[in-house]
Amino acid sequence: MSVVVLAGGLSAERDVSLRSGRRLAESLRAEGVEVSVLDLDAALLPSLQADPPSVVIPLVHGAAGEDGSLADVLDAMGVPYVGSGAVACRLTFDKAIAKGIVAERGVRAPRGYSLPHGIFRDLGAPAVMASIVERLGLPLMVKPTRGGSALGATLVRTAEELPPAMVAAFAYGDSAMLEQYVQGTEVAVSVVDLGDGPVAWPAVEIQPRSGIYDYAARYTAGETEFFVPARITEEQAQECAQTAVLAHEALGLQDWSRVDFIVNDEGVHFLEANVAPGMTETSLFPQAAAAAGLTLGKVAAALIAWH
Repeated sequence: MSVVVLAGGLSAERDVSLRSGRRLAESLRAEGVEVSVLDLDAALLPSLQADPPSVVIPLVHGAAGEDGSLADVLDAMGVPYVGSGAVACRLTFDKAIAKGIVAERGVRAPRGYSLPHGIFRDLGAPAVMASIVERLGLPLMVKPTRGGSALGATLVRTAEELPPAMVAAFAYGDSAMLEQYVQGTEVAVSVVDLGDGPVAWPAVEIQPRSGIYDYAARYTAGETEFFVPARITEEQAQECAQTAVLAHEALGLQDWSRVDFIVNDEGVHFLEANVAPGMTETSLFPQAAAAAGLTLGKVAAALIAWH
């Protein structure tokens, strides 16, 4: 079989995507799979048409890669690929929509609002921010409604910190989410379906030195300590696994995903889901695979064979 890993693109997460693509390709080559890594550029479609691969693995993070548009193009070309379809990608990429869908299934999620830049500006930013602070209280988590890698995300502890946090979020998209900050243990649960239905791997606990799992904490070695399995109770671990699979199914995801939670005495709180989990040296999906007794290459090879 010939496999193409798609990585790169032009989003702010390009570097992370390239690192994910290279690592996955190396892992597949170790399993004897013929792999090439292609960028998301004008040369891609002619290359796929001239030498059609057996399957494509999209690892393009951010817009174009995770918003459903890439899946639409691959579907239009008749190219088989690992991962979720266009509709599921679109639903999941918008954090507010994804949270609403999962919350309808009875899952806890932080209260919050999603505001496009236009309405935020037209209605008067000070009045809108004052109303939200009065309704949700402080602290708040502010982040772009669409996007990943914690780019543009800020923990707001005082009302004075909110305006620059909104500016930071709007720098990465035209819509921002403001949510109640839920204190607890941050965990990520990877879900994989190798043909027998989605299965949750052991939860990965995330302990950033700075206290906030931002871009630097995610991709700088030594800035975050990870614990696999997470240091939570057995009951909490079971709830995390069940809720991750529920979210995976509710959003219509396929093959693999990663679901992020906050765990505290109240239970498990859904934050977001990811259709193209990171595969870098500090990413969570490979750590979960190892905890499940699998290598990244074997998992990817199994998904390829299933397709």
